[in-house]
Amino acid sequence: MMTKTTLPVVLLTALAVATAGCDTSGSGGRSRERWATTENTNVELDFDKVNEAFKAAEGPEDFERRVNEIYQGSEVISVAVQDLDAKTQVVTGFFDKNSDGSVQDPEKVFSIRRDVSGEGAAQIQTSGFGPYGYYHSPVMSLASGMLLGAMVSSALRPNYVPVYTQPYTTPPGRSPDLRSHREAYRAANPSSVDHSRSSQTGRRYNNAGGSRFGSGKSGAGSRFGVRRSERGRRPERLVA
Repeated sequence: MMTKTTLPVVLLTALAVATAGCDTSGSGGRSRERWATTENTNVELDFDKVNEAFKAAEGPEDFERRVNEIYQGSEVISVAVQDLDAKTQVVTGFFDKNSDGSVQDPEKVFSIRRDVSGEGAAQIQTSGFGPYGYYHSPVMSLASGMLLGAMVSSALRPNYVPVYTQPYTTPPGRSPDLRSHREAYRAANPSSVDHSRSSQTGRRYNNAGGSRFGSGKSGAGSRFGVRRSERGRRPERLVA
């Protein structure tokens, strides 16, 4: 038989357990969700640098090396290059998730369209896909005499013949070499890795609430954590 002293203690214990079980919808649950690691998202990609890499590239292999030096995540970006006709070329960056050496729509990261617009002149435009779909560059003009790599400058020659009517895609077997090259590049250039924006796993943090990557400016992307102007402030505890 329970004594008068024991009964209130039992009731208070049961009430505490029930309250803790319902806390997932309270402030404690929200706090854990707010700071959880978000899955299946990509780190930022500086499209200004991607555009410059394309203009400077000597060929597809050089471009895929350059773009993987720019990318801040752990995935390898493969490249597909196709000449649609004598004037138009489309270059696609993609994550070859199934290692089949071909581009699938869900794998696309960006595309660059190059059109020859006249004698010794061309224009390019870059668009992002998926998490990078916010990015659409203006049409950028190119001309003979500019500092350009062979991949672009060859198209400005009068006797140019399209090379990639049969598309080039990064061979799946090349991915380990690109990864190794990028690791060596990062080790030799530690300032190239922006730890304030991305993790080495390709995941983003504090992305609760469905915030988008950015405002649509070239090279922009959503930032996480404390804003630059607030980095000197101490974080405050969230209160229900």
